[in-house]
Amino acid sequence: MSRAAYDEIAGWYDAAVREGPLAPFHDWIVPIVVDLAGEVRDRSVCDLACGQGVVTRRLADRGARVLGVDVSGELLDVARRYERDEPYGVEYVRGDARALDGLADGAFDGVVCNMSLMDIPDLDATLGAVSRVLRPGGWFVFSVIHPICQTPNIPWWAREGDAMVGVEVRDYFSEGHWRRGNPEGIRGRLGAHHRTLSTYVNGLARAAGLKIERLLEPRATGLYAETAPVHRDVPVALVVRCEKGDIQSVPAWPVA
Repeated sequence: MSRAAYDEIAGWYDAAVREGPLAPFHDWIVPIVVDLAGEVRDRSVCDLACGQGVVTRRLADRGARVLGVDVSGELLDVARRYERDEPYGVEYVRGDARALDGLADGAFDGVVCNMSLMDIPDLDATLGAVSRVLRPGGWFVFSVIHPICQTPNIPWWAREGDAMVGVEVRDYFSEGHWRRGNPEGIRGRLGAHHRTLSTYVNGLARAAGLKIERLLEPRATGLYAETAPVHRDVPVALVVRCEKGDIQSVPAWPVA
């Protein structure tokens, strides 16, 4: 695997999520994603594109047997340092979400992917890999920036002081990679792959055969709502739970 884009900003990104500008958003969205995963005690769960292991540790704290997978070796090093400092029994491996080579078919009870699918260029391949490593009856929970919220061209944010209170949305149907003009933000540094809502929904059915069980467009609350009050009225995140048949117990992840 080649060097990942997040390798270049791993230290900045970890600090931004822990106590910087991304912290209010992550503190708000992570509990929503973990709660949608449901009961995970004694379940084998893959945290796909796990980064520095924020969701991984939350799942492990709830009793799951968790494997974190990410293409960024630098972020995985950060995750392993957290694991050494406060052990949860989490394992981390470097892998490409589009293939998940080395993970056996039907290896997991569940897969979680928090705020990462828009970073991955090949959606169909990724959803296909998720479906492959899920056992029959397994579930997939993912979150992305809401497709209507961050399109390739958002020319105007209305602000009151430091708070965002409105947004003008254009080019919703212009799918593809885009980059924000602000070089200090995450999307200015890395960009994202904009996809319509129908592309996500049809991709689940076509490439992965996963059935949507629940779809959330959560309203911003808490500190995040204070810093971005526009998202009390306009959704910033799309959170989805899919299922693949009846739930059965499986052993911890086998390696092919």
